[in-house]
Amino acid sequence: MTDHALRVLRNNPCLAELAAHLFNFDIGRAAHGHVEEVRLASGGPLDAVAGDDTGGTYFVCADGSMLYADSEGSAGIVGSSVDEALEIMIGLEEEEDGDEGHDEEEGAGDVGAEPSRSRDLEVARTELRAALGFPERSPAELEAMLRAALLRTEPGFLLLNGAEHNAYRLLDSFPRPPLWEPVLAQGRADLTLLRAGDAVAWDAVAEDPVRRRLALRAAQFDRAEGDLDLLRHLLRHETRSSMTEELRLAAVLVGLRGDVDDLPLLHEVRETDFDTACALGGMPEPGASPDELRDWAQGLDDSLLGTDPADEPVSTWTDLARDQGMTELARVTLIRELDAIVMDQSRLRRPDAQRALTTAPVRALARDFEELGDRTQALRAQRLYAALQEKAWDRVSARLDQARLEREDGQLKQAVQTLAAVREILAAPGDDSLRHWEGVNLGRFTAEEHYRLTQALIEAHLPDEARSLLPAADAILGELSENAANGARRLAEETTALVRELS
Repeated sequence: MTDHALRVLRNNPCLAELAAHLFNFDIGRAAHGHVEEVRLASGGPLDAVAGDDTGGTYFVCADGSMLYADSEGSAGIVGSSVDEALEIMIGLEEEEDGDEGHDEEEGAGDVGAEPSRSRDLEVARTELRAALGFPERSPAELEAMLRAALLRTEPGFLLLNGAEHNAYRLLDSFPRPPLWEPVLAQGRADLTLLRAGDAVAWDAVAEDPVRRRLALRAAQFDRAEGDLDLLRHLLRHETRSSMTEELRLAAVLVGLRGDVDDLPLLHEVRETDFDTACALGGMPEPGASPDELRDWAQGLDDSLLGTDPADEPVSTWTDLARDQGMTELARVTLIRELDAIVMDQSRLRRPDAQRALTTAPVRALARDFEELGDRTQALRAQRLYAALQEKAWDRVSARLDQARLEREDGQLKQAVQTLAAVREILAAPGDDSLRHWEGVNLGRFTAEEHYRLTQALIEAHLPDEARSLLPAADAILGELSENAANGARRLAEETTALVRELS
């Protein structure tokens, strides 16, 4: 992984001209940058080193990989290094159609033009290969190298528009493995270990919350009659996490065996806490028949689980990817999900009411991005979520979360505007959903966010903005019931003292 070829081109204008004219790799265009601001979703650096005559740009990434972005919103890795990318480009460049762009009469006057360019291309190819130290490779070998490079684009090199933060499309259409395959790989390996009966492996997997969840997911899609003992073992340990989807999964997989001797264990699990009691409701009582136990488990299996990983919600796999440290894999998937919704909000239509939208997926995306530490994408999702809310209560609640994210991300002036919108809704809600806001936590949270933002403005050396916001915070506090106001009063006093110090 070197940039030897790039240094040679920079130091030899004649070779650089050949690369630009015949292979459309123009280092002189690097100074112009890309047609729009871009960045990697992973946050890594991008160094523009060349461009082409269509508005595309070649970037070098932190590990030396070459990323190409065209002017139409597509991008991909085209080499593991500048050298490899240039070698592929030079070796695979083909002569243009001699008739392209010409009418029949013009073509008759250009006899010999196509063979001439073909000769120029081959001469240049030979000269550049020799000067840059590239070996001769077959087109098939170069195409394999290009394919391998392109397949590395995701998850580590997803390119985003720097202003809108949406993702560029892939340059290629090569098939990729479904998300669940890399996410479930550890679970499948652990399930094999558990089936081998190794006592050390049983304890190691069961004691690790992530490995335990993955092993249970693997067992969901690879069901075997001999798994009952290991499923019981995992079920007992999963109760430590209280109510999880995997706890319900383990209970269902045990129940499907129809062994009524498991009913005491299942009831013990159900009574772990209120959440487990609700999630495992309808469980037959001790003394029930095997068929009753199987019917209960089968009902949950049919409605909530299943045997095909492709049928699982994408959040199942992004959560498990995040928990395994596959941050970029989770991020890429979530960004693609958000992009799809932004481009087509009809994806949010409820099946039972086509005129209504269910905004829960957008809210879930905002939370998922926040858990990944990606406030930029979390804000993008939260702003969309807030814009889609209809009831005044939901609009206020959504914008409070938006203001908090903006404050935490340092977008303080945007947060000020968002809280101004909150106050406008409180003043003219348009429905009766906010009729008791002064006496509940929503009122307290609204006041607290105003005070927190005032403090953030002070810390950011924006005293005028802080002084302007404090009266609005005090006005909200003054409208709250005594109980609601008491919760925010200490923060109010601290903030007021800080503003006084500004004077």
